[in-house]
Amino acid sequence: MTHPTVTFAKNIGFRKALNQRVNQYFSTNQIKPRDNPAMYLKTAIITAWILATWIVILVGSPSISIKVLGCIALGGGIAGCGMSIGHDANHGGYSSSPLVNRCIGFCYDIIGVSSFLWKFRHNQLHHVYTNLDGYDAEIEGDGVVRMSPHTEHQPHHRLQHVWIWLIYPFIPFYWYIRDTQRVLFNQDYQEQAPPPMQRSDYLVFWGGRCLGLLFFVGIPLAMGYSFLEVALGLSIVYMTYGAIVCEVFMLAHVVESVEFPKPNPESHQIEDEWAIVQIKTTADFAPHNPILNWYLGGLNYQVIHHLFPQVCHIHYPQLAPILAEVCEEFGVNYCVYPTLRAAVASNYRWLRLMAIGGEV
Repeated sequence: MTHPTVTFAKNIGFRKALNQRVNQYFSTNQIKPRDNPAMYLKTAIITAWILATWIVILVGSPSISIKVLGCIALGGGIAGCGMSIGHDANHGGYSSSPLVNRCIGFCYDIIGVSSFLWKFRHNQLHHVYTNLDGYDAEIEGDGVVRMSPHTEHQPHHRLQHVWIWLIYPFIPFYWYIRDTQRVLFNQDYQEQAPPPMQRSDYLVFWGGRCLGLLFFVGIPLAMGYSFLEVALGLSIVYMTYGAIVCEVFMLAHVVESVEFPKPNPESHQIEDEWAIVQIKTTADFAPHNPILNWYLGGLNYQVIHHLFPQVCHIHYPQLAPILAEVCEEFGVNYCVYPTLRAAVASNYRWLRLMAIGGEV
């Protein structure tokens, strides 16, 4: 990393107090942070969802409308798999076994996202340097979208709050191409280089690519579908998947209530405890919506996720009130949008504000 190393101010006891309360929750209830039976059941349900819709698409009714609906449902299943299953596993929050986490996390490689690069970009850059311009690769937007007030404003940003919704469905194709380029040509994220890939990492990456192509392209072609039909169907699947996961990310970090901190230019320090920075740069939404709680894999509880990424998301609804208590004791604002609609509206208003220009 060529950027100066950012440090965080000395702890004020917030994280210690929070850890004690959370550990007490697990010990008192005699439950594990990972290896959760409810998570195994969810994995089975989402896997069945994906396989069932795929079978319906391939051998079900020849009706075009049924096949289109099947592709949309399959895209929703893949999004659910990515948010609920692969996300936990690639954070190390699915199982206490690293091997199990890696095997489950392989689903990312199959659906077209390198688990190796994702762990670097997401776990090391985004989770450590959340919303820090130049460090958090996930708010960079590759210059297309302006999410941070510290990103230089460009003329094409002026209507981003209008056209960005049309971009989301195409992001999975971008991820697929860019991950392949980074693996082939050892490309960095901005000026931040991923660790060298080992043979096993290459095997996982290319093995996932091959299995994904076999499953989503090879099988339908072998069953007599034309290349055009496969391309159209796969586009609907991945556009649905992209629209869902991209908006969910935005609702946690690109809304009015969160901060985009800047380190001190001389000391390269942020004057807050790291855990408090996570709370200030992240928002929860719709915590009382049982459908979203299940489907989004806890990504509507992003604050607790950022503080405890290696805890299975099944526990987030129980941990959030503990976090709220500690935040109140330390005078830290814990932002929660009560509904999905409120979060989407805030995301829209923030993107519109960033479209105007302002602070850099």
